[in-house]
Amino acid sequence: MSSFSSTTNTPTKNTTPTTPPFNLPTKHPVPSDIQISKDLTSLGLPPISSIASSLGLTPSEFIPWGPHKGKVTLSPLTRLSSTPHGNYVVVTGINPTPLGEGKSTTTIGLAQALGARLGKKCVACIRQPSQGPTFGVKGGAAGGGYSQVLPMEEFNLHLTGDIHAVGAANNLLAAALETRMYHEACQSDEALFRRIVGKNGFNRVMIRRLEKLGIEKRNPEEFTDEEKGRFARLDIDPSTITWNRVLDVCDRHLRSVSVGLGVNETVKNPAGGDRIQHDRTTGFDITVASEVMAVLGLTSDLTDMRERLGRMVVGYSKSGLTVTADDLGCGGAMTVLMKDAVMPTLMQTAERTPVMVHAGPFANIATGNSSVVADKIALKLVGEEGFVVTEAGFGADIGAEKFCDIKCRASGLKPKVAVIVATIRALKMHGGGPQVKAGVTLARVYTEEDVGLVRKGCSNLVRHIENMKKFGVQVVVAVNRFKTDTPLEIEEVVKIAESNGAYKAVMCNHWAEGGAGAEDLARAVVDAAKVVKEEDFKYLYDEGLTIKEKIDVICKEIYRAKEVTYTALALEQIATYETSGFEKFPICMAKTQYSFSCDPAAKGAPVDFEVKIREVRACAGAGFLFPIAGDIMTVPGLPTRPGFYDVDIDEDGEVVGLF
Repeated sequence: MSSFSSTTNTPTKNTTPTTPPFNLPTKHPVPSDIQISKDLTSLGLPPISSIASSLGLTPSEFIPWGPHKGKVTLSPLTRLSSTPHGNYVVVTGINPTPLGEGKSTTTIGLAQALGARLGKKCVACIRQPSQGPTFGVKGGAAGGGYSQVLPMEEFNLHLTGDIHAVGAANNLLAAALETRMYHEACQSDEALFRRIVGKNGFNRVMIRRLEKLGIEKRNPEEFTDEEKGRFARLDIDPSTITWNRVLDVCDRHLRSVSVGLGVNETVKNPAGGDRIQHDRTTGFDITVASEVMAVLGLTSDLTDMRERLGRMVVGYSKSGLTVTADDLGCGGAMTVLMKDAVMPTLMQTAERTPVMVHAGPFANIATGNSSVVADKIALKLVGEEGFVVTEAGFGADIGAEKFCDIKCRASGLKPKVAVIVATIRALKMHGGGPQVKAGVTLARVYTEEDVGLVRKGCSNLVRHIENMKKFGVQVVVAVNRFKTDTPLEIEEVVKIAESNGAYKAVMCNHWAEGGAGAEDLARAVVDAAKVVKEEDFKYLYDEGLTIKEKIDVICKEIYRAKEVTYTALALEQIATYETSGFEKFPICMAKTQYSFSCDPAAKGAPVDFEVKIREVRACAGAGFLFPIAGDIMTVPGLPTRPGFYDVDIDEDGEVVGLF
């Protein structure tokens, strides 16, 4: 058994930290993440209510959800509306290996350093992990080592049920869509109208549809036959449907499925003869890639969420009209399912600093950022001198670009500093090292010194620095240290980063040391925030550009593509969205996270390649368009040997094998 060493987290400035100082006991060699979580939890975590109190939440603004987590209401946004907000910092990274480079770990380590070491009032804002990667390849997203959220098994498994609420709301709408098409195929306009309106007349959601149709009458008895048909018959064109069912599991076999094959799913044949099977081909997405999850991430409050959910478009009528969740009578019920999910979850780090966990969209196939409301609440709570550290998923080319162009547009918030996480391992891969695969022993080049390979791979890091500076933020590079990294390799990265526009590049060892290992990074972030103004921040493109022009800007300015091409389907969809009034929406690109290009094998900083857009989806409720490039899938698959093999319950009822 390794002996403990102690890192004393004494604030170095006379500023009230968010929680009392905690002496973080560390073991060397560093145990598994779950063992660290159990060790630190067994020492006695502060009640989560005390974390809430120290953060400045009133008792009425915090709802305990067991001893270690709780929901934060949106009331602080009103109570603190006149309070200046704190410094906004986004953590992103270079294009990663399949093993991940430690953005979540760096986010937590930096927050611990700011809060527990430098005495700054600080909140980390991160996404809720999906069960897809948790039980697949990548693992959870609680951070790692001595820079993680506690208890990590609660964080990574269910949490407060937000992802389940998203799935329930999404699938309710899918069921409403299928059953409406079935009943419209079986009934007359008069019968549909009579059954939908019922004995009590028009309710809230029905009135929304009447307003959309421009029908001012509210007494069903006064409706003409034509008005009854317009109201009751959506006449959905099955070929235009974009709404899929979802599940929070990597299951490649559900990407395309046939539904309606049951013996009772038949309709009368208008030509006579045998009844017609009412079936169609559809598919599943992973829950965290759904538009409902995107709405949760971008909404500003419960009322806004109701509006966004109601206006989500599931397809078009045969006459070309949009068909929305409210048209299907579903928007209100979906909001009821999501009413608790709109509140962020409060937890704590290994060093007892606060963490807000909210929303969980993937970055390669969704918006890739935690919620607007969590960031807004946190920024008010920390005050003008405080810091909020939020994370953007995967490489800066997708996660951070979406953070700036989608999330910041929705929130109105303006970051000052972008932290780009890099590892020697990933830089060597981008320099020409052999492929890195999960579950496969790393090649020797990754564990032995090779400064030349690191230097070559820094082309990827330099590209990300250049890109982030286009948004008007200061860039700090965090070199997340692994035990096999050498001083010369780290020195080379620091030199190249700082000579190519980074405000500062810092070696970090927060995985092994907690906040103490990220203290230099924290100081660099504090200093960088002082030399930039919020008004320096700018978006990559103007929303007034055409859809294709916005896609072009992202592909050419961020990825460095030579040209963008479109399938006939994508061009048809773009034309439809322009007719529907969606042309001003920002763009949420879906592409591989492993390369600037759409080819995951193209490492380093490729240029002059083609980006082919195969499909474009509209997320009208969330408020963005969703082009799909390359072979990206909206529900991942599992490897031969998934991570769930190791997860079990021991004789004491404790979780084992979770990373």
